[in-house]
Amino acid sequence: MLHPGTKEPITESDLAPLFPAELIAQEFTKDRDVDIPGAVLDVYKQWRPAPLVRARRLEQALDTPARIYFKYEGVSPAGSHKPNTAVPQAYYNKLAGVAKLTTETGAGQWGSSLSLACSYFGLECEVFMVKISYQQKPYRRGLMQTYGATVHASPSELTQAGRDALAADPDNPGSLGLAISEAVEAAVVGGDDVKYALGSVLNHVLMHQTIIGQEARLQLELAEDYPDIVIGAAGGGSNFGGLALPFLREQLEGGRSVRAIAVEPSSCPSLTEGKYDYDFGDTAGLTPLAKMHTLGHDFRPPAIHAGGLRYHGMAPIISALKEAELLEARAVPQTACFEAGVTFARNEGIVPAPESTHAVRVAIDEALRAKEEGVSRSILFSLSGHGHFDMQAYADYFAGDLTD
Repeated sequence: MLHPGTKEPITESDLAPLFPAELIAQEFTKDRDVDIPGAVLDVYKQWRPAPLVRARRLEQALDTPARIYFKYEGVSPAGSHKPNTAVPQAYYNKLAGVAKLTTETGAGQWGSSLSLACSYFGLECEVFMVKISYQQKPYRRGLMQTYGATVHASPSELTQAGRDALAADPDNPGSLGLAISEAVEAAVVGGDDVKYALGSVLNHVLMHQTIIGQEARLQLELAEDYPDIVIGAAGGGSNFGGLALPFLREQLEGGRSVRAIAVEPSSCPSLTEGKYDYDFGDTAGLTPLAKMHTLGHDFRPPAIHAGGLRYHGMAPIISALKEAELLEARAVPQTACFEAGVTFARNEGIVPAPESTHAVRVAIDEALRAKEEGVSRSILFSLSGHGHFDMQAYADYFAGDLTD
């Protein structure tokens, strides 16, 4: 990453205003494995290992020879994969004497996860929630408040970045990039005992999430199977990376090859249509510049229901793997995703979060492709969260109010 002022490569000290020393060390580390602290494991035990499920009813409905597995992360208390990184981030900040964390959230899954983690470790939590999601998902907002967080609609009048955005457009629906600007600004001006936490994109976040893929590998061993295809929804890249990176690591070490498919919304297609270049992680240009696939830090995505995927850039690790042709990227429209989500729910009983329906869509497509080709393939996808707080999105779908 490059310093936003000098454009020179950043050092560990450059990140000190935002993150505690241990997370900075993890961001820069070249160690291939990092131990999980006992205190973090104690919290993980509430829901981990997360189940790996053979989707037999879905296979039967599709009449496919493919074997479909999903790693279900919706069993966490917050309902998604996000606590996998929220818990260690809160833990390391608590060890460093931090009193408060600021962050952004799109659909609210990251914000609710960090709120929960902060409550576990006795930290204050301030969340800037993208305004369109703040309006669309009041129950996710209520969950954050139940866990003890303070939640603001972004853009807000509380930061210079927010005020500038509202001055330019009073009806600005917000974006993850803008919410990041507000949260970073709030952390920087908040004092030495206030830090910032990010729910995706960064190296240490993706590393924390690899517990998903590490568990899935062991579970598939019990099933005496191995995936031919690994699929995950991708906004910033933490969910897809969490599942796929352990399998790609095995491939790079001489193990079996997999087709890794990152699925993004066609309305925010950073991997499929973005430029691979250095860009800011936020709208106001306060963060370091990362080498990533980006639509431009001033890109304002449409107000789709998959709020967690409305981000202009992609994690540098995922972007580099795309450039190296070690993964595929696919963009899908939201109506096709909700169609797949309904099909999945009616067969497997779990209502997927709007973000997760992107992975479901491509898993179904690949299973149907296997049927057409008459080939039995093993398909693994990440069901990153449940949609219990997103039922208005499904109601809009059934009413015909969703557009592409």
